[in-house]
Amino acid sequence: MNTNLLSQVSIILVQPAGALNVGSVARVMKNMGLEKLILVNPQCDRNSEAAKLMAVHANDILERAIVVDSLEMALQGCHHAIATTARSRSVNTPLETPQTALPWLLADNLKSALIFGPEERGLSNLELAFAQKFVCIPANPEYPSLNLAQAVAVCAYELYQATQQIDLPQSSVIPAAIEQLEGYYQDLQAMLLKIGYLYPHTAESRMEKFRRLYNRNALSSEEVAMLRGIIRQVDWAISQKQQD
Repeated sequence: MNTNLLSQVSIILVQPAGALNVGSVARVMKNMGLEKLILVNPQCDRNSEAAKLMAVHANDILERAIVVDSLEMALQGCHHAIATTARSRSVNTPLETPQTALPWLLADNLKSALIFGPEERGLSNLELAFAQKFVCIPANPEYPSLNLAQAVAVCAYELYQATQQIDLPQSSVIPAAIEQLEGYYQDLQAMLLKIGYLYPHTAESRMEKFRRLYNRNALSSEEVAMLRGIIRQVDWAISQKQQD
């Protein structure tokens, strides 16, 4: 068993609304050896008495929790990110179970994140776009919706169990950090809009497909730098042609 791998995994809660849920999440994280909690624009006070009551002996996780304004900020430095969702997606990306997908977060002992959406709506398409894999917890189809803390508990348990595996998944190359990929996606979208391949009203949905294409291939930092270099050269060639 190598529970040290769990120190690299952040649990990210996007706009959590309930202090009771946040406290319960801290408790189950402590139960399963997880330490890093990040709250994106929380709608409740993690230091409230309600949160502390539910955290029991995990108040240290609440106190150390990092609060940020955006999901992009929460993912700084991460190489792997999995988003939880109960919805099928418009793009052809499979939803995996926690048992099959979550060991990937421990691959190569890299900084990674598991993302949970707001209690009332879940993650939006824009928020889901930051992840490379998607997890759906199988449940009774007559009532499949889990409470936030329950969903975290299921996934935290599977992560803990994964640390007992002898052979965890290993990447052939160290993938680029998520912020590097985001920079490339922004450059790519700007160029495709400029040349007329994308149109403003459809850019978001088309870019989702590009994200899935690149995320499946786990690009390295060097490969992302090469692709961004191509875009810079295309921009330069366009500007030269416009001057002629």
